[in-house]
Amino acid sequence: MDFNVKKLASDAGVFFTRAVQFTEEKLGQAEKTELDAHFENLLARADCTKNWTEKIFRQTEVLLQPNPSARIEEFLFEKLDRKVPSRTTNGELLGQYMLDAAKDFGPGTPYGSTLIKVGECQRRLGGGEREFMQTSAINFLTPLRNFLDGDWRTISKERRLLENRRLDLDACKARLKKAKLAEAKAAAEHELRVAQTEFDRQAEVTRLLLEGISSTHVNHLRCLHEFVEAQAIYYNQCHQYMMDLQKELGRYPNAFTVNPAPSSSASPSTAATLPVVPIAGAVSTSSPEADTLKIEEVQPPATGTRKAKVLYDYDAADTSEMSLLADELITVYTVPGMDPDWLVGERGNQKGKVPVTYLELLS
Repeated sequence: MDFNVKKLASDAGVFFTRAVQFTEEKLGQAEKTELDAHFENLLARADCTKNWTEKIFRQTEVLLQPNPSARIEEFLFEKLDRKVPSRTTNGELLGQYMLDAAKDFGPGTPYGSTLIKVGECQRRLGGGEREFMQTSAINFLTPLRNFLDGDWRTISKERRLLENRRLDLDACKARLKKAKLAEAKAAAEHELRVAQTEFDRQAEVTRLLLEGISSTHVNHLRCLHEFVEAQAIYYNQCHQYMMDLQKELGRYPNAFTVNPAPSSSASPSTAATLPVVPIAGAVSTSSPEADTLKIEEVQPPATGTRKAKVLYDYDAADTSEMSLLADELITVYTVPGMDPDWLVGERGNQKGKVPVTYLELLS
């Protein structure tokens, strides 16, 4: 390989001159050309934009992918220009585990059927999360990364070049002051004019790039709106999925309130102490062992009755419950020993258990 010795010597000389000038400026032994206030404001604004864009970008990455190992893997795939593999979200994985468990426990059992419903909901939540991650990565993360890897690198390069031009200019000014002979002064003045021209040209290029930060803000503002829109869609989906799941599970309360059958050694007096539920027109069995749930006519307490508005339709699971229609008003109260998730509801001559989650209690 051929080396241009003269060029290497010249570059080394320029580097040494700049280093001397920079050191003397730091020590207060040399004058420094100052940029105008507008230019300094542009520089400060650009630095602020870069710093906060970097922080927002990094934290958004953490929000979308909390696993640091997965983030590193995705980063390497992007650097190698390879497609990032699609990942199963935690919600989808949990949902699949629940569905697999339901097969072993039996889909027809209360626990198995509930696992199926919750597992399917978890899979939908996981799918919504994956879609949100993909949308946010494209519409929000990518523009921020493009600014940091593209525009900001260009600005940084031109700023470094401007700083070198300034050091060259100030070095020429210093040489002119030190020149004694007329020939040396003439050469120094020529170098100064050339350095001033190069500095002014580079300052104009850098200024135009810095003023482009305003366009960057406009672009990032649009991306921020798209990010918020994606979040709103995702969280609305999650809320709707959970409301539907709660409503569906509320139709099968017996899966959660199964009472163990009394042993044959239990005496009638012991069985009589089990919680009772007031149901109009119900007939009491002759033997306490005949049923695990004692049903008898109970008068509502003198105090403690309240009006309640029905939020959703509800179909009674058995004769101990009362069906509900959305937006109707009923009277509700509780009795000692009753499950806190249930109340006794009355509508005219009808009476039965109603789930609290389907009601809005009124004062």
